[in-house]
Amino acid sequence: MSSKLLEPAGAHLSSGSSEPLVEPGRGRVGARVKGERGLQASGSAPGRSKMAEGERQPPPDSSEEAPPATQNFIIPKKEIHTVPDMGKWKRSQAYADYIGFILTLNEGVKGKKLTFEYRVSEAIEKLVALLNTLDRWIDETPPVDQPSRFGNKAYRTWYAKLDEEAENLVATVVPTHLAAAVPEVAVYLKESVGNSTRIDYGTGHEAAFAAFLCCLCKIGVLRVDDQIAIVFKVFNRYLEVMRKLQKTYRMEPAGSQGVWGLDDFQFLPFIWGSSQLIDHPYLEPRHFVDEKAVNENHKDYMFLECILFITEMKTGPFAEHSNQLWNISAVPSWSKVNQGLIRMYKAECLEKFPVIQHFKFGSLLPIHPVTSG
Repeated sequence: MSSKLLEPAGAHLSSGSSEPLVEPGRGRVGARVKGERGLQASGSAPGRSKMAEGERQPPPDSSEEAPPATQNFIIPKKEIHTVPDMGKWKRSQAYADYIGFILTLNEGVKGKKLTFEYRVSEAIEKLVALLNTLDRWIDETPPVDQPSRFGNKAYRTWYAKLDEEAENLVATVVPTHLAAAVPEVAVYLKESVGNSTRIDYGTGHEAAFAAFLCCLCKIGVLRVDDQIAIVFKVFNRYLEVMRKLQKTYRMEPAGSQGVWGLDDFQFLPFIWGSSQLIDHPYLEPRHFVDEKAVNENHKDYMFLECILFITEMKTGPFAEHSNQLWNISAVPSWSKVNQGLIRMYKAECLEKFPVIQHFKFGSLLPIHPVTSG
């Protein structure tokens, strides 16, 4: 069995070549993974980040990647209904696998530019094509004239198309022998683009997209040597489409903390983007509030791309409209910024009932407590 980011749900975790980057239920970076040192190398040999066994992987539609026969896919549903339910979430397999996935990708992109040479698999290309379709639908659904400046109702037309086509879109990425997983995985895609009633978008929707990618890892569609492309190619393209949605339909921030929040819409690109900048030879945290430094380097670093988008969308002094980020610019090193943002993400997003009450749980990201061993 070939290496994957996450073991298919229900599969036995072995210590052989099929060892996953994230051990289900451990919720941490898999430090023992073969080839991991190569992924964290200084970049002297771009493009050689793939694992040796990854080069011998069968094609994505190989029957070898079929999940166990005992796997029953289900339509994910909400399980966190009251504040006391948050304990169930923090003890769940879903939480452990989700945070482990985020941290594994955080480690994978450490010190690497967006222009770093990395392997792009067929599954990655198909995911980008899916996102390109969503982008095209925005062009085909222009904003309507309405009295209200925010929350353009044309977004609902765009969303209705996604709602109708989501399973067909996911089916283009998932091989036919895994077709039973499509309805479960497609729910996370539909949850990842905003709310069609409120016409808003926030970190909970962003988390749903990360969950969507995590599920694709768990069924074996995405693998170990896809990890850099997951962030740099797929997630980065997702960000571009979400920014276009936010601008085109003037979407409201969901649950925004205003000036006291990190950002109105996103969080993960700040985490992964700060990891990219760890041990940078000259860019320090203080430089991201420097317009010249941002303009010269934003195409290489997600963090700076986020800063550029904020400055395009907001007026006035940076310290006033983005106070939290302004404070972060005083932190001495990118590794400290990265560690602090991970703590902040757990506290301000993953441990907040208003965000997690909307999260959905199925067979791939289950609500049951972490199973040991």
